[in-house]
Amino acid sequence: MNQCNVNLLDLPTEILLIILKKLDNIDVLYSLFDVNNQRLNNIIQKNTFSNALNFVLLTLTDDILSISDRMLDRFCISILPKIHYNVKSLILNSLSMERILLAADYPNLNELKLFKFNGNIASRYFTVKSPFRRIFQQQITDLILVFENDYHEKLCEYYTTDVYGFIFEFFENLKHLSIIELSPNSFPPLLLHNLPSTTCYSSVLYKLCITVMYYDDLLALLDGRIKQLNTLNVTIAEQDCYLSNIYNMNNLPDMKYFYLQCNCSNDIYYDEILPLLHRMSNIEALNLHLTIDNQTTFIDGNHIYNEIIVHMSQLRTFNYYFFTFIRLNQSVNHLSKDDILQTFPNIIYEQVNCMINYGYNDIRYHVFSLPFMFDYLGFIDNVFPSIIFNHVIRLIVDDNIPFEHEFFMRIAWSFPLLKMLCIYNHLSQLTISNKLSSNDNELRSTIIEFPYLISLDLEFTHDDYIEQFLNDKKTYLPHLTKLDITYYGLKNVTENFTNERTRLNCMNVKQLNITPKISIHSEDFYAYFPSL
Repeated sequence: MNQCNVNLLDLPTEILLIILKKLDNIDVLYSLFDVNNQRLNNIIQKNTFSNALNFVLLTLTDDILSISDRMLDRFCISILPKIHYNVKSLILNSLSMERILLAADYPNLNELKLFKFNGNIASRYFTVKSPFRRIFQQQITDLILVFENDYHEKLCEYYTTDVYGFIFEFFENLKHLSIIELSPNSFPPLLLHNLPSTTCYSSVLYKLCITVMYYDDLLALLDGRIKQLNTLNVTIAEQDCYLSNIYNMNNLPDMKYFYLQCNCSNDIYYDEILPLLHRMSNIEALNLHLTIDNQTTFIDGNHIYNEIIVHMSQLRTFNYYFFTFIRLNQSVNHLSKDDILQTFPNIIYEQVNCMINYGYNDIRYHVFSLPFMFDYLGFIDNVFPSIIFNHVIRLIVDDNIPFEHEFFMRIAWSFPLLKMLCIYNHLSQLTISNKLSSNDNELRSTIIEFPYLISLDLEFTHDDYIEQFLNDKKTYLPHLTKLDITYYGLKNVTENFTNERTRLNCMNVKQLNITPKISIHSEDFYAYFPSL
């Protein structure tokens, strides 16, 4: 069979569509739009390739990149004016938002995701004088705002009234609002409990994803000011709770999907969170990620069934992670992992796992549903189950016995998408790491790679763990950009910033937080961290 003259356009239209759908819509349009082939033009101008356009590239290190100026020129001049009627969803960098939105009219645009959002963007574009007033006020029903910078706590009340509250008022048809972050503490939480009930009021919004400052701010969201709310994804930033008792809420029958992540005391959990859940009688999907301090008993299968599940007859999906600190005393029963798991019904036994660490003064206890659906796991020790945690990107490890090289090999295997790692351990490593240190050949075969790790906190560790992670014969960190560390530990392990073995993993660090802070450094230091 002679295939010399076969080319892409000889393929049937159905096959061409399958191939092109594997590519990014932006690349398809940029490469093939107006190529002087009517059949190809007809294919790529279909709604399939022009309904949703993503003009943002998110790198492995969470850097936000826009498309090149050349691509942007072509889209704004030649492509968007011809396909604008099809566009329903846009993902934009705030730096290029104005040019893209001014390139054409978008009568069917109803979804907008905006990266690098901040208060200045809101005050410039979310106003009655904005050139996009009609689109924002009348068309946008789904709005996702992504912050990237750290905030100052004093801005919280300003953002609540002048940014978040104004968004509720300005976007008249907004049905879904998500205010999210690329890293923890990237934007001011909602501080609502001491503000009038007209703040963040909406008669049409039904889905909200946001971080609030205190538990009272969550209660304020549920006091009826958001009339149609049935999906709430909320993180509580601070454990402190005012509990002003001004929120006399009735049941919440309209709540169908509730996702809660917070740290709380034992009293808040039993006196506030559980009664709140009991009001949500029609919940269909529930996600709970709770860290509970001063707990007095183990949260087991009986507790989860009797205190939560039995109150929710419509519940279809329930993902949970309970992490509790239990003060160790004579009244606490010493239970094993098997003791805990036997309290779960047989039908869900294989969908649950737990970890128990008996310390000197307390018990650290984790119980969670499988598969683990959350992005954060805190304070695990040397003993953890052989499970792939595909969703975890933030992890804290802590133990009163050393972490050896083999432990971090298991961490890399169990947490393949890990981006942020914090280590607490002041004890020196023992056998494995010391043995590996004496043999470069053996080290080469045991190098651990964390391909997505961008943030590493070694401030509260023994120098052995600094060496463990910065020595490129032990660990490879190709995308490390943030490092928290003690100055003298760093200086010791890097041999006053001259050790070639620890140089590679420091090359890309853009944010170095050292304790104590040192303002003047040597030339070797700056050569060691060229990205600072």
